[in-house]
Amino acid sequence: MTRGTLRRAVALLEVDRRRAAQAVALGTLALGCAVALAAVAAWLIARASQMPPVLTLSVATVAVRAFGIGRGVLRYCERLVSHDVALRGMTTLRTTLYTRMSQGQPAALLTVRRGDLLTRIGADVDTVGDVVVRGVLPAAVAAVLGVLTVGAMALIFPPAGIALALCLLLAGVLAPVLAAAGAGRTQERAAEGRARATASALGILDDAGPLAVAGRTHAELAALAAADRDVAAATDAGAPASALAAGVGQLATGLAVLAALVTGVPAVTSGRLSAVALAVVVLTPLAAFEATSVLPAAAVQVQRSRAAAARILALLDAAGPALEPAAGPTHGSPSTAPDAPDASPARPQDAALVARDLQCGWPGRPPVVRGLDLHVEPGRSIAVVGPSGSGKTTLLVTLAGLLPRQGGSLSIDSTDLDLVDRAGGAVLHVAEDGHVFGTSILENLRVARGDVTPDQARAALGDVALTGWLAAQPDGLDTLLGPDGRTLSGGERRRLLLARGLLSPAPVLLVDEPAEHLDPGTADAVVRALLTRHRDRGVVVVTHRLTALDAADEVIRLEGGRVAARGTHAALLASDRRYREDLAEESREDA
Repeated sequence: MTRGTLRRAVALLEVDRRRAAQAVALGTLALGCAVALAAVAAWLIARASQMPPVLTLSVATVAVRAFGIGRGVLRYCERLVSHDVALRGMTTLRTTLYTRMSQGQPAALLTVRRGDLLTRIGADVDTVGDVVVRGVLPAAVAAVLGVLTVGAMALIFPPAGIALALCLLLAGVLAPVLAAAGAGRTQERAAEGRARATASALGILDDAGPLAVAGRTHAELAALAAADRDVAAATDAGAPASALAAGVGQLATGLAVLAALVTGVPAVTSGRLSAVALAVVVLTPLAAFEATSVLPAAAVQVQRSRAAAARILALLDAAGPALEPAAGPTHGSPSTAPDAPDASPARPQDAALVARDLQCGWPGRPPVVRGLDLHVEPGRSIAVVGPSGSGKTTLLVTLAGLLPRQGGSLSIDSTDLDLVDRAGGAVLHVAEDGHVFGTSILENLRVARGDVTPDQARAALGDVALTGWLAAQPDGLDTLLGPDGRTLSGGERRRLLLARGLLSPAPVLLVDEPAEHLDPGTADAVVRALLTRHRDRGVVVVTHRLTALDAADEVIRLEGGRVAARGTHAALLASDRRYREDLAEESREDA
């Protein structure tokens, strides 16, 4: 693992140092109250055994109560401050991660499974943030408290102070080193196993039906079980080192008490130390080691956070550096745009998407689309048709900038695609599997543009034939949708995503299969409305439906990865036999 990985990730948390210092001070005071409570209680018990006047014990009695209450109150305050620091840091890191992924290289996400991605932006970010509360702050508190306690003990009885210092070093340095050594060998393996388990579990839950039909359910369950076994094996591998570290801490505590007795008893006999002070120097170390007892766990947390940081930074580094915010949606973002309430609906009216001799394909594989020329500008609509497997979706994803082209040129407003994010967002990809959020219909539409009004939302839903569906909802636009659109049918989900795309300010819209899961009449109405009603933008539609393509300016038929025919709907009917046959077959199926 690269050195400095955790340091880089923690820097991205942008921890407020002043608040962190407050947390350390409160933690030191809380544990200081525990140490003082032990010392005063020891003095009180030993002094009370000598039966002095009651007033002699009154101050110590009040001090015991004060330290007992102070320990709980200060501990609570320390938790509030430290968790506030950590949670704010997690929010900052997660925001940075979202920004970098949305504005960086989209290809960075192509090889990451959905479950693994969720783990990195969820559990891994939390794990990095946990290093503040469970790693850095406990270590700082232990260091400060250790110095103060050793100093106080040295003032009472120097030999006991020296012995306590050595034993605190044993518990505070050797034990965490042993724990870290064991964790370093296991946490990276455990983190990978947890990521695989999460990815497998999410895939099984999301695609239970398709997996069952394909006969892959048992294989996915076996992969999940294997990942879970890897996590358990990694945890077991680190158990011996953790047990040894815990044993060293207990040994150090016993040695400190024993050293205080061995050096203190002769001092009492010789008159250099009072019997009451002996009780203090013997019992106080029992509380002093409370601060070091959490350090082995802190060392394990550091290793766990380092493994999580490596996974997060790998994603950030692959995405590339953050870019300056653009006025419109980031190029290639799947149906997303800035969600600020004051997001501007203005769009550049002269943006043009131009491809020359374009070759499209997935990394490491031969091109599936070759030699394509394309010119899309506001006011022009193009439909791409062809049999399944002919490369239609791959072409659309490449035009969106989500997949690197394998050859040819692709530019927007004469700006190469590789630099288009810096030129400003211009293209929006409406994917068939875009995400639907578990919030209201209106807020789902406002993902496209934060200032969408209810009237604009209703108009967009009307353009995709969802007016009747909206009228049937109990709360209209305020109706809450289930997580990821689970309460929607396939056709309703597609059209909601399309309505979101229509509300975006992007001048070029790329739409994948808007007519899927719809009856023929509705499907044709949706495709025709998309091609004709929004002439202030360029539209590229991938579809299997041919009937409504008389509304398109150009139809491109792909076959075998190449352009088999192109022209208007009427021209293809006159010149392309395959196109006529496909349209006739579609008509028979509709009938």
